[in-house]
Amino acid sequence: RICIQARLNILIAGNTSSGKTTLLNILAGSIPNQERIITIEDSLELQLRQSHVLSLEARPADNNGEGLVTIRDLVRNVLRMRPDRIIVGEVRGAEALDMLQAANTGHEGTLSTIHSNSARDALTRLETMCMMAGLDLPLSAIRKQVVAALDLIVYLSRYSKGLRKVNQITELVGMEGDVFSLTDLFIYNRTGVDGFHQPTGTFQSTGLRPMFERKIADAGLTLPPNLFRS
Repeated sequence: RICIQARLNILIAGNTSSGKTTLLNILAGSIPNQERIITIEDSLELQLRQSHVLSLEARPADNNGEGLVTIRDLVRNVLRMRPDRIIVGEVRGAEALDMLQAANTGHEGTLSTIHSNSARDALTRLETMCMMAGLDLPLSAIRKQVVAALDLIVYLSRYSKGLRKVNQITELVGMEGDVFSLTDLFIYNRTGVDGFHQPTGTFQSTGLRPMFERKIADAGLTLPPNLFRS
């Protein structure tokens, strides 16, 4: 909630049916009511209750091949609509570059989801999607866009029998050479299974404090003092 109110850019990652959209909907509920929110989705799933919400939906082409409206079209045009927040239900292709550029041009507090097998894999997939934009950008430039745009990655997993867990809350710190530098702030430490074959474990802080604490302080917000105690 504090990260949302401090306008951090957050990417929710996870495998299929891990609860990404559900978590996105919950997090977006912490956006202040007075902000103008624009959501962009393939099919409308988000149900935000704030007063100023504009929901945009992609549209397939008709039988004559006309009328196609892609996620990328919507992301490009949403910048003209004076949004305080941009929420992209899921990035799947070249629109990833437009989303990153929007986050880098003053539209802080952007939220989105992506399919991936880990927090680090989510960044690799973003790189690949940006290359699909066809702008012939060098990989180093794309990585700088990613690092400048994203603050936090929340990674979810779906376990047996449909149980869903947040596995990692990870900060994107920067680059170390050609490798993204990530800091796990919280992890789910799995210890075994119970009598119903469901995983058991605990959510734990790694004891590391995030670099974005300054952003939170600048927003006039305060984190609980024991939040990052290992």
